[in-house]
Amino acid sequence: MIPWNLLDIDRALRASWAADTCSPDDRDRAEWLPGNPAWGHCDITALIVNDIFGGNLIVGEVHLDGAQLGFHWWNELPSGIELDLTREQFQLGQTVTATRVVERPPGPLSRRWEEYLLLRERLIKHLGPLPEPV
Repeated sequence: MIPWNLLDIDRALRASWAADTCSPDDRDRAEWLPGNPAWGHCDITALIVNDIFGGNLIVGEVHLDGAQLGFHWWNELPSGIELDLTREQFQLGQTVTATRVVERPPGPLSRRWEEYLLLRERLIKHLGPLPEPV
């Protein structure tokens, strides 16, 4: 197995994000476009990063003009460093508040499981085998 670096993982994610893996909630707010590939991918991306590195999942509320639009997910690595590979999706001045660490849901996800599996499949094509979900 060839070792990866963070740039390899980032490139593989960018090549793998698409409209069919974008959150339906986010697609209802704005169309997924290749110019903003991270749009609607924070939850399943954070889970895959958690598969690879472990650590904690962090979630916060997304606000724009005083209204909550949804939630944003990213990672806290075991070292304590926070890693957010989808933060760039917020191009309209959205803010993320009320952040908290959350437990990873056990087993198959109650929602977005198919998209998560599809994104993992695409990453495997770019990177090779991934660690199994923790």
